[in-house]
Amino acid sequence: MKYKILKVIDVSGLTFLTPVVRLCYGEEPQKQWREIARFIGAPLVAFVVFLGLWTVLAPKHRTKSGEVPTPAVVLESANDIWKFHLRENAKEHAYSMTGEERQAQLAEAQERLAKLPPYEAAAAKKVAEANEARAAAVTAALEPLQQQYDERQAEIAAAQAARESDLLKQAAGLESASVDEKQAYLAAVASHLAAVDDERDELQELKGQQTEVRSQPFAPLAAALRTQTKIAEEKQFLTKLIEQLDRANRAQKATRQVASLRDQQKQFLASSGEDAYALAKSIDKSKRRIETTAESTYAKPYTLPMQIWRSVLCVFVGFLIGTAIAVPIGVCCGLSKTAMAALTPFIALFKPVSPIVWLPLALIIVGGFIPDPDKNPLIQWMENLPFIGWMQINPAFIASAITVALCSLWATMTNTALGVASIDKDHLNVARVLQLGFWERLFKIIIPSALPLIFAGLRISLGVGWMVLIAAELLSSSEGIGKFVWDQFNNGASDSFAKMMVVVFVVGAIGLLLDRIMIVLQRMVSFEGSVAAI
Repeated sequence: MKYKILKVIDVSGLTFLTPVVRLCYGEEPQKQWREIARFIGAPLVAFVVFLGLWTVLAPKHRTKSGEVPTPAVVLESANDIWKFHLRENAKEHAYSMTGEERQAQLAEAQERLAKLPPYEAAAAKKVAEANEARAAAVTAALEPLQQQYDERQAEIAAAQAARESDLLKQAAGLESASVDEKQAYLAAVASHLAAVDDERDELQELKGQQTEVRSQPFAPLAAALRTQTKIAEEKQFLTKLIEQLDRANRAQKATRQVASLRDQQKQFLASSGEDAYALAKSIDKSKRRIETTAESTYAKPYTLPMQIWRSVLCVFVGFLIGTAIAVPIGVCCGLSKTAMAALTPFIALFKPVSPIVWLPLALIIVGGFIPDPDKNPLIQWMENLPFIGWMQINPAFIASAITVALCSLWATMTNTALGVASIDKDHLNVARVLQLGFWERLFKIIIPSALPLIFAGLRISLGVGWMVLIAAELLSSSEGIGKFVWDQFNNGASDSFAKMMVVVFVVGAIGLLLDRIMIVLQRMVSFEGSVAAI
């Protein structure tokens, strides 16, 4: 059992767990403890030190968006993002609820909403008290600074008046003065003006100290405002949830529309002439409205978890497109030196091109093929697919995937060519002796022998594709992680900075997971060393 576990750990690339398993089986405890300290303890200590430095240094740096968020603030923002996602899911579910379930949820939401007013009042009181405390603290801190400013301003005004008076007296006697005396007077005026500038800067610096005091964060007020904001968000959510369970509920809307249709039908049966024609048109519109309502869904905004799934799908689509292009071309280059020589200039030319250049070209080309996405059969077909239909595949998504493919295929192409070119000649000679055809040689000898290097290239390509995708989504406004970052950058909310920091860790974690997946696949197909498969 021990060796099976160690084999799985080795193939998965989680080799830092090896000493833990060996220690559990009592194998050289001292050595295993040293390995655990090195591969688990040291990284944990480094991470704790990183968090400590981040916590200490972040509040010391202020930006236009406020202070750099601390780990605690980033974690709170992550919780807020997840809570928003759950609330939107609840509203989506409420829209389609029917019967007793809807009634029960409606009663529960109304009960929760009725409990909020005391909390609102308490939060408002806390905010008012915190504002008063902050005003008192600011006033106390500003009083000596204002006094210093006033005193210094009076001193400077007196000094400037004295210098100007002296200069005016000197100017009265310049008529009979020599050139040197006039030059000295010019120097005195220049010195006076320089002193005026310095004194103005000094006063501005003193004024800046007051501004800094006024802009200093006040922790009790910030905490009170956060509590008040959370209560307001809860109230807004419950109000919207009740609306989705009541007036805006799909079943309730359909019931009202059906009742209205029946009234129109009764009026139609008792009408004639122009009235009958008008009612007939209204009946037809009502029937269409009922059909539309029956097929309608809640207009759910994209949340970060939804955007993450969409980004992951986009990067895999681009990765598969790039792989489908890179592997065949790489095989051709590996088998033929002529093909390699012919394609090397193109690889050298296009490999350095930035995604910022590829994306507009991809958008233009895709827009040419899909001028009207709402009427395009491919887009409509993808919207009806299970699991991915909700992602609303559109030209921006396709252009982003193509950009990922164009930027990531080069590593796979070059590694495939290298892997094929490096195949042991004895293997090819055996194939000739066995009189294997081209396709048999390709799938039984060439590709299997080159798989380790092919997967090494695929691993690099997937990592490059993931990095490229975020920039592509940001520029194309394709709903994904990149667009989330761009929206947070532009909306200027107080928690936008922290939410962007959350995305940093999300992108890093997903990139790490994708890399681990490729490592596992690479080791499963590798015949080099002791690991071939699980």
